[in-house]
Amino acid sequence: MAHLFSCSRVRCLLPLLLLLPALANAHVLDVDLSKLSRTDILWTYLQLGFKHILPLGLDHILFVLSIFFLEPRLKPVLWQATAFTVAHSITLGLAMYGILAPPVAVVEPIIALSILFVAIENIVADRLNPWRVAIVFGFGLIHGLGFASALTGLGLPRHMFFESLISFNVGVELGQVTVILLAWLLVGRWFGQKVWYKQRVVVPASVVIGLVAAYWTVERVFF
Repeated sequence: MAHLFSCSRVRCLLPLLLLLPALANAHVLDVDLSKLSRTDILWTYLQLGFKHILPLGLDHILFVLSIFFLEPRLKPVLWQATAFTVAHSITLGLAMYGILAPPVAVVEPIIALSILFVAIENIVADRLNPWRVAIVFGFGLIHGLGFASALTGLGLPRHMFFESLISFNVGVELGQVTVILLAWLLVGRWFGQKVWYKQRVVVPASVVIGLVAAYWTVERVFF
């Protein structure tokens, strides 16, 4: 495991991680909704929600991984994920109904900062603090606005606005749960209880995530 996060690998991964967010612009709705059944429309938006996480939502993936790494047992991670889901569901719904309309230029840098914050906390904290759930909930409110910006570009069918919104959100949640389960199967299950887990896994992974988030913050503010 020590070699997994070696400096050479970090140097190889960083350019790829920095470039991948451009894929988030690849969202496209290339079907005529008027020709689809209600079931097909719901399935279409569920897929769009899932794809907004996997493979297109690298910033959201890194946030979910950040809340996973510090305490990789499924129960505490799922508690945090639940708080995140409730929060982003609230702001996603409010934004899509036109009640909230924050500018993307404000939302996107804050999303990057939220990733940086959690990555730094992972490095300096010795254990999962009880107030982490509240922090994750707060950041989830911001991430929900990010989901809304993507969904606004796609649009929602007027005759199935609420149902499609729910379906998109379910797809997002399935994407997040998939990330958590994959991380647990690949890392948490095997290495989470090792005495060297913090030093060899949490710290190096969080450093990489933090560097990427810091770059995104600067990029989204100044470019």
